[in-house]
Amino acid sequence: MKCTACKEKAVVSLPSHHAGFCEPCFLRFFTNQVEKGIRQHKLFTHNDKILVALSGGKDSLALMLELKALGYNITGLHIDLGIPNSSVQARSIVENFCQLHSLPLIIKELKDENLMIPFIKKRLNRPICSACGKIKRHFFNKIAIENGYDVLATGHNLDDEVARLTSNTLRWDKAYLSDQGPSLPAENGFSKKVKPLWRLSEFETANYAFLKKIDHHISTCPYSRGASFTKLKYFWFNLEEESPGRKIDFYQGFLERGRPAFQTDEQNTTKLTACTKCGYPTSVELCSICRIKELVNSEPNK
Repeated sequence: MKCTACKEKAVVSLPSHHAGFCEPCFLRFFTNQVEKGIRQHKLFTHNDKILVALSGGKDSLALMLELKALGYNITGLHIDLGIPNSSVQARSIVENFCQLHSLPLIIKELKDENLMIPFIKKRLNRPICSACGKIKRHFFNKIAIENGYDVLATGHNLDDEVARLTSNTLRWDKAYLSDQGPSLPAENGFSKKVKPLWRLSEFETANYAFLKKIDHHISTCPYSRGASFTKLKYFWFNLEEESPGRKIDFYQGFLERGRPAFQTDEQNTTKLTACTKCGYPTSVELCSICRIKELVNSEPNK
């Protein structure tokens, strides 16, 4: 197969774009998709101070490297979840990556908050994934606000977004459908949140990471077995194989026609106040993180 752009030998085939690219042309394609995604939804400018959430996986590290190449003012943020082996490996990869590329990095250790994920898992009577996500989002926002960052960027790709959209649609969760998209504005004590990789599939970010020789964390979380998002991603993988381009069409169609309808339906339905304990925005008296802390502190150590 020849490169669609320059007719040299292609190394990456992208049926969804009816194209194939050699290495230099694919990297230009990747950059163009990031820039287009930023521009289409006005995610941020070169004047903004951007905090990038780094898990150690290929997507967040690819995002960090690309934003650096594009000249943005970025700082990495890694949340050390305190999971044996897994967290040690992920943190080491993030630290080495930022050192290699001379990038500033903030590390937040959950052990300082008595919120290590294995510790929480022993005390919850529900799957840990939801609580873990809430804890990470809490500290992403808290650190962004307290340190004066204009934008919080995450490495969610098209596959992540389509899986989440499908999950929310299956439950007709109007609240989540009203705010899903590449950008959430800063309001009610929350920082602006953006997803610059929303136009790029997981396959495309994996190829970028490979070509850029990005050493990334490949082990799955030991607590993620049976996660519904994995099943939904597999469903979309099969659909995309049969009908290339369906993922981006589905997601862009939602952003253009679906999301505005849900936003109108959900306007002013949820009022937020400050958590009585920590001051974090919440719809109830105590925010979810303070409730988790109360649960942990109410039981003896195991």
